[in-house]
Amino acid sequence: MDIGLKNRAKSSTAMNERSSRSHSVVSIHVRGADKKSNSTLTGNLHLVDLAGSERIDRSEVTGDRLKEAQHINKSLSALGDVIFALAQKSSHVPYRNSKLTQILQTALGGHAKTLMLVQINSEIKSYSESLSTLKFAERVSGVELGVAKSSKDGRDVRELMEQVASLKDTISTKDEEIERLQ
Repeated sequence: MDIGLKNRAKSSTAMNERSSRSHSVVSIHVRGADKKSNSTLTGNLHLVDLAGSERIDRSEVTGDRLKEAQHINKSLSALGDVIFALAQKSSHVPYRNSKLTQILQTALGGHAKTLMLVQINSEIKSYSESLSTLKFAERVSGVELGVAKSSKDGRDVRELMEQVASLKDTISTKDEEIERLQ
């Protein structure tokens, strides 16, 4: 967490003296073993704090801050495109359009449970941003990702993996014998 906080970009804009200039993603990968059934369970937890989209004319950013705002807005747009494709059950979901959507692909692709919380600013001057956020949340709430699937590696899978490894060793040994005979 400390490394993430140190790498998180923040800067002052006309709207906010401590404006987040980047998304923050904390990923926790967990693996558990069930000794009785000889199976392994894996899981991932992604905690994501998205930097909010910003209206350039209101934030009055220039230079590097302008580039950051454009990247933030582009990645949020890409996330919206992924969510739209999932909602339409499209055969192509554009995960590759952003680092953010690439990172979150496993959390959005139907093998996971996903929860999104949105925060809005109640000040009247932030009405357009709040309305945009609520529309995005409405679009997200209409997406059904399907039933989360277990990531359980059972005994059968492990046995097959051991057989593959054994066959690879056998092939390697036979290749060495063929070389010697030649």
